[in-house]
Amino acid sequence: MAIPVIDFSKLNGDERAKTLTEIANACEEWGFFQLVNNGIAEELLERVKKVSSEFYKVEREENFKNSKVVNLLNESGDEKLENVDWEDVITLTDDNVSEWSYQTSGFQETMKEFRDELKILAEKIMEVMDENLGLPKGYMEKAFNGEGGENNAFFGSKLCHYPPCPNPEKVTGLRAHTDAGGVILLFQDDEVGGLQVLKDGEWIDVQPLKNTIVINTGDQIEVLSNGRYKSAWHRVLSTIDGNRLSIASFYNPSLKATIAPAPQLVKETNEEMDKTYPKFVFGDYMSVYVQQKFLPKEPRFQAVRAV
Repeated sequence: MAIPVIDFSKLNGDERAKTLTEIANACEEWGFFQLVNNGIAEELLERVKKVSSEFYKVEREENFKNSKVVNLLNESGDEKLENVDWEDVITLTDDNVSEWSYQTSGFQETMKEFRDELKILAEKIMEVMDENLGLPKGYMEKAFNGEGGENNAFFGSKLCHYPPCPNPEKVTGLRAHTDAGGVILLFQDDEVGGLQVLKDGEWIDVQPLKNTIVINTGDQIEVLSNGRYKSAWHRVLSTIDGNRLSIASFYNPSLKATIAPAPQLVKETNEEMDKTYPKFVFGDYMSVYVQQKFLPKEPRFQAVRAV
């Protein structure tokens, strides 16, 4: 069993209807799928891999060797580490662009170009979701931007490396969780595996494929779709060999955006609307999420303050 691999270019041809159905099924059955022919130039993707690897080796590797998780593993004896992750992470946003690396040649320019392309792809994917769910074109993007449509949707990227781990059975690369936000676009290592998604109670490897973009839906897509597109549990295993590269980009609602199931997708029974998902402000949800990221997601929906 493998997660769906979908040729995104076929949306623009005779196989559009078939491709829409493939994406709808992937969203409903998996919450994860891989996009080939995704519109991002392979030359750019190769450049991203090059500068990201150089960045870690030159600017991060030595610090990781002295990091908290390495020290904890060295001191752990026979105990398994439960509340840490074997990863090195930096976050890139439009607001902190001036703080991006200047030591690694081409890093800032390449990552900005890559993120611009990912934003375009994320918006196209949301339009496909709108169409498949029977929502007006632009519905999700408008919901993410909040009242007045002021284009306040948040786009952030996490550049992650999972270095070789001497005891992979004792620490997870990244613990199991669902993502808090909207559409997640992952550019993962095409040689070193480790990413797994939970499907029908079984952990399934997300197979490394060269120059693809892995898409998964976050908690806010689950709410907007009233549960039709559920966010999927996933994790990253640590490995004894290889240095896994993973760049996860998040197209999320504005912190001020109000999120609720689309009215078109809510059934009315005895004049009362289905209230599986409350109506809430995304910033309030994030306050709950940061405390409960690795816990069951259903209580998060109920714990957030209803609007």
